[in-house]
Amino acid sequence: MTAAPQFSFVIPVLNEGPRIKGLLEALSAAFPRAERIVVDGGSVDDSVAQALPGATALLMTAAGRAAQMNLGAQTARGEYLLFLHADTYPLFAGDALSTALSARPAWGFFAVCLDGRRAVFRVIERAISWRSRASGIGTGDQLLFVRRDVFEAAGGYAAIPLMEDVELSARLRRQHRPLVPPGLRVQTASRRWEQRGVARTVLQMWRLRLAFALGVSPERLWRQYYGAPR
Repeated sequence: MTAAPQFSFVIPVLNEGPRIKGLLEALSAAFPRAERIVVDGGSVDDSVAQALPGATALLMTAAGRAAQMNLGAQTARGEYLLFLHADTYPLFAGDALSTALSARPAWGFFAVCLDGRRAVFRVIERAISWRSRASGIGTGDQLLFVRRDVFEAAGGYAAIPLMEDVELSARLRRQHRPLVPPGLRVQTASRRWEQRGVARTVLQMWRLRLAFALGVSPERLWRQYYGAPR
């Protein structure tokens, strides 16, 4: 009988064809015994074709990151579920992760760095890591990890179109202190800041988080963020 893997990466994708193949190859090399579960939300590019060679499982469902990650979690067999965005890379390997989680923490996330070379991105990444440590709230760009029994007891991600990572972190934080493994980081794309402008993006994200904390519906925030009806 084959032993269950310790780690299961759950990767929601939507039109990530240029990135998903390289990410899966990197995960396969660094975490050879981990599951790599890709959940496509209806991509119209070649995401599915690019993911097929490197995924240990490929699922398809309607678009919606929370629903995609919940579906992937249902399929996963690992003790730890690691929810990874397609433009985020762990800067560590399986042995380091096993050591960091050897005490079996309930959940946590990682310090983040951005792939942009401008000095302003060093300021942003430090601010993100400081904010998440101080608040106990991690985001999807920081590779959230949750022990399977804790994730199931929490009922998984809420069925909301935006802020699903913040909402889950807030619920988990009430029960368990998050672990931020020292010395381990992930690198995520700076494309959001580069495309929309640094100042505009920073202000928008802070405004959205504040509005969510004040009770504005995720549906309304989704419309504001994407500028489209839902």
